[in-house]
Order: sequence, then C-alpha cells, then structure tokens
Amino acid sequence: MFEILVYLVENYFDDQMCPDPGSLELKLKAAGFDGEDITDALAWLAGLSDATGTELPPEFAGRPSFRSFASSEEARLTRETRGFLAFLESSRVIDAVQREQIIERSLALPDGEVDVEKLKIITLVVLWSSGVEPDALVFDELLPDGAPRELH
Repeated sequence: MFEILVYLVENYFDDQMCPDPGSLELKLKAAGFDGEDITDALAWLAGLSDATGTELPPEFAGRPSFRSFASSEEARLTRETRGFLAFLESSRVIDAVQREQIIERSLALPDGEVDVEKLKIITLVVLWSSGVEPDALVFDELLPDGAPRELH
C-alpha cells in the first residue's frame, strides 16, 4: 500500500488535486497495483480526509507547542522519525495541526515501525491534502530517492 502513496506523490502532487476515489482506483489498477493494496490506500486517504482539521481548532496551528509521545506512538515511530517530525515543525515546514495529522496517518499504516522515509511521504501527502506547496528545497528533501525532482 505504501508504494501507492509514493506513486501518488510522484504523479499527482503538482496537480494539487487527487482524482476522485473511483477514478483513482481505475488509474491505480491500470498502473499495475494489487487490488488489496488499492483498497487499503483508498481507505488510508479517506481517513486523511476525515481527520483533516476536525480534532484541533485552527488556532492551534499557529501556536508553539510541545508534543509528548505516548508509549504506543513511540513503539511505531522511531526516534529518528520523531526527531525529524520535530525538525519539520521547528523549521515551520509543518504546523502543529499538520504534525498531528502526520502522526495519526503514520499510526494508521499497517503494523510496523514508521521510519523517516515513510514519514517524508506521509508529510508530503498531508501537505498536499492541505493545499500547501512546500519550498522547492524542502520538497526535494521529502521526495524519496529516485523520484522526479520537479516542483512548479
């Protein structure tokens, strides 16, 4: 399923709009992805839409905050991942609301650790869903190795 998220970032990020779920399913099938992975990815994306901004007030985004991680979060998010997330927030690449969305969507992935490379893709998807286009250097850093390096 994670390969589908990478595919979406690589192919749809510049468009600032993901196709509707029905069209996206057809496009992913045509691209050769497995049906179960497509279903999982569409559910993951639907979860992102459901969680966007609903739990935290918008005022929370602009305020400095401290994030303490629960033991269940620490078990899934590596130390490097948590550090990178703090770096993104302190660098103002993401705000506190986006941080929470990134954490929530990271934990929504199938079991296993979420490393920095996965976090980068999740961050790009959250920014994309928020309509935020990161700085070109940040975008380049967040893209997986070997991905096209074009941002307009």
